[in-house]
Amino acid sequence: MILLEGQGLTRKFGGIVAVNDVSFAVSQGEVRGLIGPNGAGKTTLVGMISGRTVPSHGRVMFKGRDITALKSWARVGLGIVYTFQVTSIYRNLTTYENVALAAQRRGRPANAMAALARVGLAQDAKRLAGVLPYGHQRLLEVAMALALEPELLILDEPTQGLAPAEITAFCDLVRGVAQTATVLLIEHNLKVVLELAQKITVMDQGRILTEGTPTEIEQHPAVQRAYLGQ
Repeated sequence: MILLEGQGLTRKFGGIVAVNDVSFAVSQGEVRGLIGPNGAGKTTLVGMISGRTVPSHGRVMFKGRDITALKSWARVGLGIVYTFQVTSIYRNLTTYENVALAAQRRGRPANAMAALARVGLAQDAKRLAGVLPYGHQRLLEVAMALALEPELLILDEPTQGLAPAEITAFCDLVRGVAQTATVLLIEHNLKVVLELAQKITVMDQGRILTEGTPTEIEQHPAVQRAYLGQ
């Protein structure tokens, strides 16, 4: 079943076309990778999916429903949860309070400790979020997203600031999340994307350059030039 679909999505900022007539489909239960160089249009595309950016043209479909006009928090209510590329936490609240507050926004009781445990932060439950290392703040943001019980979890550069051992644990976390949710992973770390995604979409200059399996993408000449120096 197709969970998420973009139909001719375009976003213009003045005379700049950030995303140009992009169409794609993500199946339910899939881990989809989204990669491309800086300025490729990835974050703008994800903004249109999450409701933070209004398309200039085109439609966003979720479970067969046109949600193009829905605000971002209405989409959260449908199960579309986006972790921001820049950490969006309440620095003066504890990690536990951050997760509990996120869950309340969807009107659900939260098992905040369970969400913190899933990302490896249970021992930091009483610490102020603002004193956590940057990488742990990213993990806290993921915990906040998990507390919202997403059907579609959008992870934007989640491994940025993580140590190698933390990246390994994060990959295990995504595999666990994928048992109950669809994951859209925007990530510069190509190794992580190749390891986790069943299908990868490559953007460049506001368009989809190619889509395929990890093996197909790894062998694509443009991807080899951009990511592998070949």
